[in-house]
Order: sequence, then C-alpha cells, then structure tokens
Amino acid sequence: MATQETSQNEPTHHALPPHARTWQEVAQELKINLEIGLNAQEVTKRKLEYGENELKGDEGVPIWKVFIKQVSNAMILVLILAMILSYSVKDWIEGGVITAVIILNVTIGFFQEFKAEKTMEALRNLSTPSANVLRDGIESKIPSKEIVPGDIIILVIGDVVPADLRLFEAMNFECEEMQLTGESEPVCKDANAVLEENIGVGDRINIAYATTKVTKGRCKGFVVATGMNTEIGRIALSVGGKVGRPANRTMNPKKGGWHAPITGGGRRTWDFFGKFLGLTEGTPLQRKLAKLAYVLLFCAILLAVIVFAVNKFNVTHEVTIYAISLGIAIIPESLIAVLTITMAVGMKRMVRRKVIVRKLDALEALGGVTNICSDKTGTLTQGRMITKKAWIPGVGIYSVEKTGDPFDPSSGAIHLGAVSTEEPDADEVYERKQQERDQARSALALKFDEPIGRKKLAGEKETNSDDEKEVRDGERPEMTPELEKMLLTAALCNIAKVRFDTEKGRWIGNGDPTEIALAVFAQRFDFERSKLTEVGWKPVSEYPFDSAIKRMAVVYRKPSGEDLILAKGAVERILERCVSYGPQGETITEDHNNEIFRQMSLLADQGFRVLALAQRYFPGKLSEAEWKNIAREEVEHEYTFLGLVGIYDPPRLETKDAIKACTIAGIQVHMLTGDHPSTARAIARDVGIIPRDSRALPADVVASMVKTGVEFDAMSDEEIDKLPTLPFVIARCAPDTKTKMIMALRRRNRFSAMTGDGVNDAPSLSEADVGIAMGMNGSDVAKSASAIVLTDDNFASIVNAVEEGRRMFDNIQKFILHLLVSNVGEVILLIIGLAFQDENKLSVFPLAPLEILWINMITSSFPAFGLGLEDATMDIMRRDPHDNKKGVFTAQILVDVLVYGTIMGACSLCTFIIVVYGVGNGNLGKNCNASYSLECDTVFRARGAVFAQLTWLILISSWEFKSIRRSIFRLDPYQTEHRLPFFRDIYANKFLFWSVIIGALSVFPVIYIPGLNTNVFKHKGITWEWGLSVGAVPVFILGVETWKFIKRKYGLFNAGISDRVKKDASISLRQGFFTMARTMTRTSTSGMSRATTMDTRPPGLSVPQQPSAADENV
Repeated sequence: MATQETSQNEPTHHALPPHARTWQEVAQELKINLEIGLNAQEVTKRKLEYGENELKGDEGVPIWKVFIKQVSNAMILVLILAMILSYSVKDWIEGGVITAVIILNVTIGFFQEFKAEKTMEALRNLSTPSANVLRDGIESKIPSKEIVPGDIIILVIGDVVPADLRLFEAMNFECEEMQLTGESEPVCKDANAVLEENIGVGDRINIAYATTKVTKGRCKGFVVATGMNTEIGRIALSVGGKVGRPANRTMNPKKGGWHAPITGGGRRTWDFFGKFLGLTEGTPLQRKLAKLAYVLLFCAILLAVIVFAVNKFNVTHEVTIYAISLGIAIIPESLIAVLTITMAVGMKRMVRRKVIVRKLDALEALGGVTNICSDKTGTLTQGRMITKKAWIPGVGIYSVEKTGDPFDPSSGAIHLGAVSTEEPDADEVYERKQQERDQARSALALKFDEPIGRKKLAGEKETNSDDEKEVRDGERPEMTPELEKMLLTAALCNIAKVRFDTEKGRWIGNGDPTEIALAVFAQRFDFERSKLTEVGWKPVSEYPFDSAIKRMAVVYRKPSGEDLILAKGAVERILERCVSYGPQGETITEDHNNEIFRQMSLLADQGFRVLALAQRYFPGKLSEAEWKNIAREEVEHEYTFLGLVGIYDPPRLETKDAIKACTIAGIQVHMLTGDHPSTARAIARDVGIIPRDSRALPADVVASMVKTGVEFDAMSDEEIDKLPTLPFVIARCAPDTKTKMIMALRRRNRFSAMTGDGVNDAPSLSEADVGIAMGMNGSDVAKSASAIVLTDDNFASIVNAVEEGRRMFDNIQKFILHLLVSNVGEVILLIIGLAFQDENKLSVFPLAPLEILWINMITSSFPAFGLGLEDATMDIMRRDPHDNKKGVFTAQILVDVLVYGTIMGACSLCTFIIVVYGVGNGNLGKNCNASYSLECDTVFRARGAVFAQLTWLILISSWEFKSIRRSIFRLDPYQTEHRLPFFRDIYANKFLFWSVIIGALSVFPVIYIPGLNTNVFKHKGITWEWGLSVGAVPVFILGVETWKFIKRKYGLFNAGISDRVKKDASISLRQGFFTMARTMTRTSTSGMSRATTMDTRPPGLSVPQQPSAADENV
C-alpha cells in the first residue's frame, strides 16, 4: 500500500535522482522558470496532483483521549459514585436519572471539548513553519504545507527547510542534518555539484532536506519532493510514530540498578494515573483546576462520612441519598468544560487581533505581563525603509527628497549638499530649542516633534545655496568615482531584489527592508546587482550579517579577474576594520574618526538608521573552492572607509497609542534594538518610551534610561540590580543581551514578554515568560521557540494580546466564582440541613440530589459559558497587571466565594425554615427523602420553594458577576449616555442574557409537571411560597451590592486604595507615555486607574522616590 501511495504522489522521475544530475536538467524536467517561479494555475494543478506538503501519521486530537478525559474527570467520578450508591439502595429512578445525566454530560462535554480541541489545533497550525517562495515573480511567505514540487524556495539563516530541494544557487550555505544522519556537524552545500547515484544521504551536498535547519549562508532551490516522499517522510513511514518514554523510567536492574523495578515502576504508574486524571498534562491553570476537582472529591467523601456520622452510621436508604446530595452539591460539574471552551474562544479572538497562540500557557500568562521588551525595526516602526541621506568624505551629502514609495527608484529628487564646518553641537542646540518650542505649544506635553528625518541636517546648506545643485524629479547628480564605489557596495553587498512588476504596474521589493532601501538607492543611479553580474561581476563568497558582530561582507570577482571585498554594517564595527579613508585612500587618523562619528551623530539624532560602507581588494587570487575555507576574520580587515548612509524607518502610526495604552495599564515598554544609541533614543522619544525632556529627573535615572548592549553586558548582576530602573532603551543589542535583560527583570519580580525574529533570538524567546515571534519576518527557529506569533509584526498587536489575556483571566475568575458560589450555597444549606431530623431521627435534606444536579448541570453551566464570553470591562487596560503567581484563586475570589455562598445558603435556609417551621407545624414526616406522601407534603413544598429560589439566585449571580467589584446597575461608571444602563449592560452579552431568562422560566415546568416533580425531583407544586422565592432575590442582590460597595469604599483587595468614582472625575493625560514613579492606582482622583511603574528591585536594595509621571511634564 505504501509503495502504491508513494508512486502516485511523486513527480515523474528521470532515470537518475536529482542529486546525480545538474540543476539545469532537473529544472528543465520540472518545467520551472527560475526567474518567476510557478504561476497560480500551475500551483493549483500540482497541488491536486501531489497533495499537501505534510507528513502523515499525525492524526491530531485522538477521539479516545477526549472521551477518557471526560470519564476521568473528578466531577464525573462523583456522579458515578452517586449512581452506584443509588443503585445499591435500589433507588432505580434516581440511579437511572443520574446515569442519564452522566451519559448526557459525557456526551455534551465530549463534543464540546473535541470541537474546542480541533479549533485550538487548527489555530496552532496557523503558526506552523512557513517558507519564502517565488511565484509569479513575487517572493512571498506561505505555510510550508502549501508548497508543491517545482516551487522555488529562498532560504536564509534560521529557516527550516520546508521540503526536499535541489539547490541551484548557494552562498556559504550550511544545514544541520542531525535528525537525518545523526551527525551534529553542519553540512556545507554546493549547488553545482553532481554526485553519484548511490551516494549516501549525508553526502548529498546539492540537496537540502525537509525539516533540517539552515545554520549559515543562503540559498535558492526548487522542490523535488514533498510530504511523505521526502527523506524525512520515508523515515517517518518506517518508524511508525513510536514515542519513547521519559527519562528515569527504566525497570531494567542492569540499566537502573537494583531499585529500578521499584522506582521505574512507580514513575510509570504515576505517569499513567497523572495523565489519566489530568494532573500532569495541560496548562498550569488546567492542572490547578484538576487538583481542585480532586480536592473537592475528597471533600465530597468527607462530607458523606459526616452525614453517616451524624446519623450514627445507620446507613439507611435515606442517609445514603443525603450523602449523595452533599457529594453532588460540592462539585462544579461543568467547570473543566467551560474552561476548555473559553480558551478555544479566546484563541479565536486572538487570531482576529493578529495573534496566534502556540502554547496555551501564554493565554493565562499574557494578562500578567508587566514589561514588554520589543524590537524596533518593523515592530515599533513600519519596516518600509528609505535611504534618505548618504555622506561621502570629501564629496558631500546626497539627500533624497519628494519620494513616497520605498520601492520606486525612479521617484523623488536627489541633491548634493556641501558638508558644514559648524561645531558638532550645533544640532544639539537646535534640538533643545525645538523641544522648548514644543513644550510652549502644549502644556500637557502631548505634541511630538515633526518627523525629524524631514529636517535638514545641521551640516547642510539651504537647497538654493550656491554650493548646492538641486536636481529635478527623475534626474540624478553626476557620477563621481567616490559615489560609484559607494553604489557598487550598496548594490553588491546585498541580497535583496527590487523590480518593476509589469502586470501590477508597480515596483516591488523582496528581501530585508534595510537591504531593499540600499538596493533602491543604488538603482536610482542604475547600479543593479543583476545588471552588474551580466557584465562580468561574479559572486565568489559571502559572509552573512551576524547580529553579534553587526557586519556583512561579500566577495565579488571583477570582470578583470580581481577579487573585491565589499562590506556594510554598524559604523563602529566597520570603522574598527578600516585602515584608510576617503577618495585618496589616506591613512585613517583620529581626526577622520571624529568627523565620521560627528556625521553619524547628525544622522542618528534625527532618527536615521546609520550604516557604514567599506571595501578593499584582496591580494592574490583564490578559486571558489578555496574561498569556502577562508574564515571571515581573514577577510574583514584593512578596509577603505567609503561613507555613511542614513535610512529612515518611520514609526507606525498606531505605535504611540499602543505605548500610551501600556503606560495606563501599568506595563513598561523597553526597546532593544541593534541601531546606534542616538537613532534608538530619537525613535524612543518619538513614540513615548523615554521623555523628551528629562531635566526634571535625577541624574542616575537619566543615566539608566538608555544604554548600549556593550555597557549593559559589562555590568554584573549586582550592578544591574542597583540601577534605579532598568534601561528603557538598549542600543546595539546582541542576542545575549536580551537574555540578560530577562533575568534582570525576573530578579525584580517582573513578568516579561520578549519579541524576536532571528535564529539568535531563540534563547531569549524561550527564556522569556512570554516569547513573541514575528510571523512575517521571523525565522522558523524563532517561531518554534515562542509562545505566540504576531501575524502582522506590529507592536500594537502585542497590546491587543495583553488585553485579550486580561479579558480571559477576568472571565475565568468570573465563571469560577459563579460556579463555586452556588456549590458553597448548596453545601451550607445541606450541612445545616442535617439538623432537620424526622421522627425516625434521620436527616431530611432541604434539596434533593436531582434538584442539585439540575441546578449544577442546567442552571449554572450555560450562564458560566456566557461569563466566559464576556467582553473586556471598561477598565481592563486602566489597571495594573495581575499577579501570575497567585493565579485566578486570589484572596478576593476566595473571600467572595465564602461571602456570596453564605448569603445564598442563608436565604435558601430561611425559606426552608419559614415554610416548614413558620407556616407549617414543623412536621418533617417520615421517609420523605425517598418518596412523597401526605405526611411529607410540607417538606416537598419547602423543597419546591428552595429549588425555585436557589435557581433564581444562581442565575442572578451570573449577572452580578459580570463585574467582581462594580455594581450591576453601573458597570461602566464613566459612561454618561444612559441614566439607567442596567438593561443595556445585561443585554450586551446575549448568550448570558438568554441563559438567565430561559433558566428562570425552566423552573415552572420542573415544579409543576405531575410525577416529574414528586417522583424525580422530590418536590411539589407551590402557591404562596412563590413570595418567599421571589422575595429572596432582592435580598440577595442587596447583600452582593453591599459587599461590592464595601470593597470599593475601603479599597479591600486593592491595596487599601478606594476605587470609587467621583462625579467630577476626569481623565488626566499628563501621565503621557513615559513612566517612572512607583506603581500606584488613583481612580478616586483621576477617574481612571492610572498605573505608573518603576521596576521593583530585589529585596535589600533601596528605591529612591521618583516624581510621578503626572508631575514630570513629559
């Protein structure tokens, strides 16, 4: 079968395999145009022919596991125990009903959870590895499973190879093939190699295999095998999906010692039961709730023992039924199902907000994030870069003006300006004056400077001066040898591609945004890599950009045969490798260095990303094979410095508002970037991460705000812990710096989220409390190490994810409170009810077992689902993050459960007492737990009244718990549109609204249907008792509202700070975007929860008092 299946899904093969033929022959056989790739029609055809590119054997969520999970639930186990006890005392009706309830609950729970698991699996699949593919001449990123044979794939460092590829272009390309060959050493690939037919997999250096990782260089290749036809697919087919045991589980005395059978057997047993009972699998919250369920199971058994003890262990039919009632009452049967569905809905909502959750733990953790460490390029900024300035020593400054399309080299005007001889601090004077003008314009300091990249450099003359020639749109300054060298380096030390799409009628760019900006600048002067290679320039070797050294270099062979090394990178990293300077190649001096850094500062202070360009000729001549063995240290030295380029990457329009939202929510944003400190500082000021005017702050605080990666890495942990605040900006940040930042935040008891996109970011993404990978420009290695993936690489999406995490956390607390309050109320009623004994000295329960089941399964479940669907509250991003260490079971929730449960139980108990002892004669009859008789009429009527009342109180509580602190009559204290917003607020969540209405109406048929009422539910139709049931509702509401009022007035569970809202409350915006003061919440004075944060340092370190953000005039 396997052979037949493989043959019909494989491409038609030549007599020789792809590795034994030239890539030209294989490409011709697959009918591939290497310039544009496959078109849409051909892709569709091949997808139908070959199927999706995925391995078989992963069946997703096994049905049997979902079923076992339902049966092994502690809630179901209690019902099973109750069923057994009912049958043992020959109560066939009750036993049959409980059996039906078990079947119904397992069935509904099974389908709900199976659907939820499939939904979550589908959403997680959205973050599966992707690939850069060339189709219709456009390079785009698609899910790996959509790849078909013949697709052209572009790979760079950090990518996971999506299918088996025959390489046709490779530059210093290496792959790690350990899972195929067992060898950890990366394999160097050669696209032009033609190998023997029977050579081993590990020696096929012209093939890149699916699931292997790119560790060095870049390449292009076309797909020759997908899915199960890949080499890894064949291995998977032979292995058959076997999974090994965890470590330390051996029972072999020879391997684990004489005690191995005992210890190994014990661990295997725990693995089985822990997994079966849900104690060792799932998210922390799921495991915590599973433990809660079994604690409640123990309590149910304990309560049953108490019932037996009160009745002197005279275990009769009636006593057994009473024990069953208490056991059922304490268990929230629908808790786990509600949690699963809530999480599935939360993941769906996340996707709509551009966030894919890969690990469910992140859903619980996001709401507690206190610090966000973000990249700059493409996250805080747009990632649509334009080279606006180019400075060449001895020539001047080239400026690009009047261009809007970052990909169009034909738009805009370029003019050449002379370099000023003004003092280096002239720009600082200008900047300070500009800030002072801004401050004067706005007392609230909410105005941002005009985009600084659009101002003139302090070193430039006016456009209409005699020293400058303005060029009209489309024209270019005359070519000089110095400019030619710079353009040559910009075009060749570059792997991006910019071209005009004739079908779409516009320019498109493929590659890194920085390199696209350089390529467009070079093409403005008609310097294009493809044109240069056509006239004889040949790539020989490449040393790709490394975030640790912040440089890239390439070696090209000129048409004349000389080897030229071209480099670009961070200014200081290029300059440290330069020995000569300027057009004359004079030896570089201290004065030259000062001038370079002066020009760099002028550009960086305006928010430009500054790169340096350099080149040198290589002495002698090496073959291409010899070049592959030359280390970059032997190449990257003795450069000639060519000049600087300033690349402008404007902040995203939504970034400022997103950072402002973080500030209000008590979240500190840190920017960790590879850019120059001046560039990073300018952008950070522009978006509000640091203040524009820091003169009001202490000197040590100002010194801590911005640091370089070198400075931060050189500090010991003790020195970092003594800082008044951790840096808000770290420039020239290396991957290890990110990990060090996470550890520093953790020592201050902060909960961090870290963004990353490169392969080197994987350690920090794994180490962070919430790792966030970029979906558009992130590597597959980064995505696999992350907890969530942003589909739009936008910082604002992180804020959306935090808001959604807080919403889910709130809703989980709400439905847990709702379910546990009803259980506590029932338990209080039944425990005290043990005192109600008939003439046989047997306790008469105020609520029958099936009444409790109805309330817990039907009445409580659907409102609980509704609470899980609640929208975010009005203040969800106006308060500090919650404490993830405490989780959902906070002190407030536990106290609320006891308070509300006591009120509910007391109301129900009073109703039973009034009916039986107030209006009735106190006669509890005989055998009233088992069947109805005239003697039991009063007891059955009392149960009917209690059932109706408890049902309504539980339903009303779900509306009350829409907010744990705010009154149900005014959930949003800031709205002024409605005088009585109660009806609008309760109808906003339609599922919850109709759950309450239908649940309230269902009471009447349950009470009045003959036979069903007396034989099944053990109650009877009522008349005047309705007054007690209805009257208890306002009493309960009054009790709940009073407790909420006390919490608000005295700041209970809110650090003693009142969160009442004054009528003249106004939202102060002077807190701005920058935060330095210690955490505080002042809704009583400002009208909203204004949280400002200063990182809490480890114990023993004094924290100086800082001015609040409102007083900083930021």
